[in-house]
Amino acid sequence: MTLREILSTAFLFVLYLVLQIMLVRNLVLFDYAFCFVYIACILLLPNEISRTWLLVIGFATGIIVDTFYNTLGMHAAATVLMAYCRPMVVGAQIDVPGLESRIEFSLQELGAGAFFRYVFVLALIHHTALFFIEASSLSLLIPTLIRVGASTLFTTVSIVLIQFFTRN
Repeated sequence: MTLREILSTAFLFVLYLVLQIMLVRNLVLFDYAFCFVYIACILLLPNEISRTWLLVIGFATGIIVDTFYNTLGMHAAATVLMAYCRPMVVGAQIDVPGLESRIEFSLQELGAGAFFRYVFVLALIHHTALFFIEASSLSLLIPTLIRVGASTLFTTVSIVLIQFFTRN
C-alpha cells in the first residue's frame, strides 16, 4: 500500500466511526432495525491486508464503538468474528482472477450485485453474533431473528447508499 492509500483508509476509518457515534447511533426503525455503518471500516479495507492486522483493526473498531455504546465488548466480539470470516467470504464470492491481492472493495470496482452480496453476508455474520450475544438466551429467538434480519438489511442498504454517493 502506498502512503496515499494508507492515509485515505485511515481517514475513512475515522469518518465511519464518527458517523456511527454521532449520527447513526440514534437511527432506529420500529425498535427492530439498527444501523451499524461502522462495520464498513472493516469491509472496505484492501484485500492485501494480513489476517492479523484485520483482526487487530476489527478489535480496535469494536472497542471504540463499545466505549461509546457502553456495551462491554459485544461490538468487539462481533466485529472480530466478521473480520475473521471476511477472507473466506471474499474467496467464495469475489470472482476476479489474477486480482485477488489488489482488489478494492467498493461499489464502483465490484459492481452493485457483488458489492451488495459481500456487504450483506458479512453484515449478517456481524449482526447475528451481536444480537445473540445481547439476547444471551434462546428464549428470545424470534425477536432476535427479526432484529438480525431487519438490521442486516438496514445496514447493508445504508453502506451501499453511502458508497453510491461517494467518489473515488
